[in-house]
Amino acid sequence: MKLKHLSLSVMMMGASAAVMASGYHFGTQSVSAQSTANASAAEAADASTIFYNSAGMTKLEGTNFSGALNLVAPSVEYSNATGNYTNTGTPRPIGAAITNGPTGGAAATSGKITEDLVAVPHLYVSHQLNDKVYVGLGVYVPFASETEYQRNSVLRYNLNATSLKTIDFNPSIAFKLNEQHSVALGLIAQNAKAHLRQYANFGAPLGNGTYDGFADVDGDDWGFGYNLAWLWDVDSNTRVGVNYRSNIEHTLSGTAKWNRQATPSGALNTTLATLFPDSESASVKITTPESISLHGLRKVDPKVTLFGDLTWTKHSRFGTAQLKYGTNKAAAGQSDTTYLNPAWKDTYKVSLGGSYQYTDALQLRAGVAYDKSPVPDDDHRLATMPDNDRTWFSFGGKYDLNKHSSVDFAYSYIMIKDAKANVDGRCLTQGQSTCVSSQTVGSADYKSSAQIVGVQYNQRF
Repeated sequence: MKLKHLSLSVMMMGASAAVMASGYHFGTQSVSAQSTANASAAEAADASTIFYNSAGMTKLEGTNFSGALNLVAPSVEYSNATGNYTNTGTPRPIGAAITNGPTGGAAATSGKITEDLVAVPHLYVSHQLNDKVYVGLGVYVPFASETEYQRNSVLRYNLNATSLKTIDFNPSIAFKLNEQHSVALGLIAQNAKAHLRQYANFGAPLGNGTYDGFADVDGDDWGFGYNLAWLWDVDSNTRVGVNYRSNIEHTLSGTAKWNRQATPSGALNTTLATLFPDSESASVKITTPESISLHGLRKVDPKVTLFGDLTWTKHSRFGTAQLKYGTNKAAAGQSDTTYLNPAWKDTYKVSLGGSYQYTDALQLRAGVAYDKSPVPDDDHRLATMPDNDRTWFSFGGKYDLNKHSSVDFAYSYIMIKDAKANVDGRCLTQGQSTCVSSQTVGSADYKSSAQIVGVQYNQRF
């Protein structure tokens, strides 16, 4: 028996719908940098310089520690959502509207898909070996997010829930070449864990929406990359730098566990159990993008310093992706693969900021940034990642507790341009004759924003 409209039309990296920075970046890895909208990479004021420009370790005497905590309040709301099943045919024409939830009742067409509050920590340590050589270690979160639609959402066949948690371990070494120039290199070991939940239209042969099921997919992987940095003191008041972070390849491998909430009887149920077992393997290959940042600072006078940063990111590495299952589903008229073609574009981010030494102990800081989205248009925007251009507004400060310790604090409001997503799970629109997909289409409008509060403690030993 041929089964139609089945299963999972998403891949793991869709889980990275972070609303803090464009694409799937978390957005900030230091509270001192956050207070200037990440414009102050050339400052090298504390050990968090390991992330922004590790050559900045040569500006830190002795042993330095920085521990930061970001409290993130993301808000991603969808509305005016619609969904349709598609009828058999080549190409598949749009059919009946999705109006019911998986266990009856009306399908939800609006809601919030993010948690109210998320805590994200970062830790850094640097140590001066001698006058020329400095070493350090950064442990930070580059990507982290969680999105979840209601289980009865009209968009449930595209995706219902996602979660991505990553952590980087970044040992680095810096060399002071002379009084003006410093360079650095480091290794990045990145652990990624992802989860998603997707509903499946198992009942299509008997009637769309009559037998919904869902899969919980979990995967994890270690990937490795590197970073390079250069810092140049042009004169006593001017500094410029360059920081490069390489791409990192991942093969997220794990399991897909299928749940058939209500099952038909007879041959159809037997076929479902065979092709969509209680547990099967699943994997997807992804590559996080490389980036290069050019940044600088200028001391206008003893109290005022201006900062700037321009970062380019090769987001086009996320052009296509394939989620592969361990069980071939040819008997259902499908392959073992879900295809995704987001066709992302390379992007840039520009940040400007400054600091003012209000008193001997208190420094005030502020910044603004424009972060370009890699999504080319509404037809390529993922329902799991309703990304769009965003503007950062940040302010904060640093307070010196004594000669060896200080506290940074910051607040950021991230304004994200309203977005629309036209999602299409039909195989032919993905350039394939067969694929693992529920073959549904849908659309929704999105309003997104985020607020970040950060505090960071710095200690020199």
